[in-house]
Order: sequence, then structure tokens, then C-alpha cells
Amino acid sequence: MDEKIFLGEDEIPDKWYNIQADLKTPLDPPLNPATLEPAGPDDLKAIFPMELIKQEMSQERYIKVPDEVLDVYRLWRPTPLYRALKLEKALKTPAKIYYKWEGVSPPGSHKPNTAVAQAYYNKQAGIDRLATETGAGQWGSALAFSTSFFDLECTVYMVKISYEQKPYRKILMKEWGADCIASPSNITQAGRSILEKDPESTGSLGIAISEAVEDAATHDNTNYSLGSVLNYVVLHQTIMGLEAKKQFELIDEYPDALYGCVGGGSNFAGGVFPFVGDKITGKKPDLDVVACEPMACPTLTKGLYTYDFGDTARMTPLLKMYTLGHDFVPPPIHAGGLRYHGDSPLVCKLVKDGDIRAQAYYQNEVFEAASMFSKTEGFLLAPETAHCLKAVIDEALRCKESGEEKVLYFLNSGHGHFDLASYDAYHQGKLVDYEYPAELVKQSLANLPDTGGK
Repeated sequence: MDEKIFLGEDEIPDKWYNIQADLKTPLDPPLNPATLEPAGPDDLKAIFPMELIKQEMSQERYIKVPDEVLDVYRLWRPTPLYRALKLEKALKTPAKIYYKWEGVSPPGSHKPNTAVAQAYYNKQAGIDRLATETGAGQWGSALAFSTSFFDLECTVYMVKISYEQKPYRKILMKEWGADCIASPSNITQAGRSILEKDPESTGSLGIAISEAVEDAATHDNTNYSLGSVLNYVVLHQTIMGLEAKKQFELIDEYPDALYGCVGGGSNFAGGVFPFVGDKITGKKPDLDVVACEPMACPTLTKGLYTYDFGDTARMTPLLKMYTLGHDFVPPPIHAGGLRYHGDSPLVCKLVKDGDIRAQAYYQNEVFEAASMFSKTEGFLLAPETAHCLKAVIDEALRCKESGEEKVLYFLNSGHGHFDLASYDAYHQGKLVDYEYPAELVKQSLANLPDTGGK
């Protein structure tokens, strides 16, 4: 049997970790696109509750988790830390492989860690409904699950290609009381404008964000809820990394290398930031931290580090991040949650500063890694998670050649039970390894906003 390291319910961290307190230099602020001045609370309060705005801008190292949020967390937290002994044996590696398993949450991923918190803060602020976007559907189902606890309505704009590829996610959202709409849609002006240009558009997270933001901005009783990218989302997800640190302490281990998949960056940041804090403060200067993304949407490895809109319709503040351009619509790969043109500004800054490195992978090699994992460890992984598993397997095989007994850790962000059609396509040899579409990205980057050199 694999080694499992558990914590008791009374050991769930009662504070989130804010890496902004430990950055070497401050994060570049979001900008108001009209004035190019730093965006303040007044620029955000139309779609976010004030408590989340405060968390977005906070420099406090630790922020208390509300008791009401902890009460919901206890449904599935703390999550187990596994040692993948059978995978190690199959690879014949001297490396130790550990993973934090987030597939035990009711929606099946890490996403409720922030969805529950966002639903709570919006309910406290007197909001009746939340509007959001979702790629593969994990975020949409997590928010639907969370709003059901706090008696909120929920509207989810789901990227059309995922809406079609993963029908059971939208059914799950409806079961928890949410409305799920294929994006681009005819409901919003942002959606209609996209469909006028391209009636067959398969959608993107940038487009779906535009629709959700427009929905929130045009309804007084509605706020916008985002499942990744923003600082407060990353903050809430650190519950995973904080638990993992406690679990490693119980077995007197500390990872040599850490891995996570990156689309917007929330699960990656949540799983590794409490460890990255040790690196940037000098406690673990040699720590290797790897952000893993798809070759079809290689934001960190091929994007520009500059200010850009977070959405296609240019409704969000400008964020300093690696970007492929807000107009970029990535190919319809099966890792739907990783199809985003930008990334978390905090993750991007740490990559820019050299504290984190990035690596991109093709989807066939990713599914090959996931298939090996299911045959050895038993869990069927989400295709998103399989990107960092591929990186871990590669490193474990390098350790086999070198004889190094490294400790490798990855954030196993969710199960792939609703991705069976993707696995079937892989086994039938129907998956396409999309190359980086350089010309399309070049066209998209030509439309970056002019920030006067900021």
C-alpha cells in the first residue's frame, strides 16, 4: 500500500498565507485602463465585495480563515498527502514522489478552497447572485457547490468547447442550482460581438470572463467571482500548501522540487507558495519550483511579460503578467482549465524573478503520464494535473540515471472522472499535439494596450 500522511480536522490551518509579505520587491499594481493609474477599491467595488478587495491588496503575511468557511472545509479537509510508492517502483527511481490529493472534495478538485470563501464574503456583503466563467468546468461546479451553502444564485459561462466535450460538468452545476451557459453566448454584448465575428467560435476563458464581468457589472444584485489569477484566489488556495508543510514535517521530509500545472495559476500557487516563501526568504534557497503548462497555450514559456487585459472584451483592469494577448484563442485541447492567455501576476512575477521556472508539454505525452499513474496509483487524474505529473516522471527518470534520492512533490489538483472522453480519444490515437501557434499569437500581441512603458 502507498504511504498516506493524514492530519486531523483540528489541524486544518486557520490562516491563509500571503506571499506578498515576503516578495523581494512589491508586485506591480493593476492599472485602471482609462487612466493608467493603479486601480483602487473604487475601481473594483462594482463587482467584488470589499473584504476580497482588501485581501487582494493586503501585505499581511497571514489572514484569518472565517469560522464559517472552516466549517465547510471540514467536509473534505485536510486532504491526504500520498507517497507514490507503486509509481516509484514502476519507474525504478531512487526519488521519493509525494502528491497532495485534492480530488476528495465534493466537486472533485482544489477549486472549492476559494469558491467557499468567495461565496461567504459575497453573502456577507448582501449579494444575491454570482456570475463566473469556467473552462473545463471544475471552477463552475465548485462555485455552484459553494453558493448552495450560502443561499446564493449562480450563473456560469462555460467555454463552449468544454461545454460540448464535458457535458457532465454542466449537469453537476445544475444539480447544485446554477445556470450553465455555453460561451460565447447571445446573452451578453461581449458574447454577441464574438459570435458576429466568428459564429463557430469554440470560446476561450478570456471570452467567458468578459461575459461574466459584463453580467455582474450590469446587475446591481450580482458580483463577479473568479476562480484563478487574482491575489485573493491564490491566497485562499494556500490552505493546500500549508497542510502539505505540516504533513512533510510529520515524516521529517522537505521537498527538493515542487510541481504544479498552470492555467491561471491558482492550484499551482496554492500548492507551492508556502514552500516558495522559504525559498525567497533564504531558508531553502536551492528549492526547484516548476510551473507546467500546455504547448498549445504556453503563456509562461512563450508569452510577453507586460500589462494586459484579463479578458477578451477589455473590461478588466490591466494586470502585469506573462500574456499571449487578450485576443488569443488557444486550440481546443482537452486540458480545458489551462487554456488562458495570461497567468496570476504573483506567479508571473516569481517566474520573472527566477524563483520559479516554467516548462510546457504536449497533450499526448501528458495523457501517457496520466495513464501510467492510473495503472500504478489507481487515481484517474484531470488532464490539467497530468501536465505536472509528466514533469515529475521526467525528473524521477533523471534521478534513476544519476542515482539522486530527491524528494519530489506535486499538487494533484483533481480527478478526471468527467474527462473519460478525452482518455478515450487518447487511447484511440485521436489526440493532436498542437504546436505553439506563433503567427496567431503575434497577431494577438499586436493588440496589447499601450501603457506608456509601465
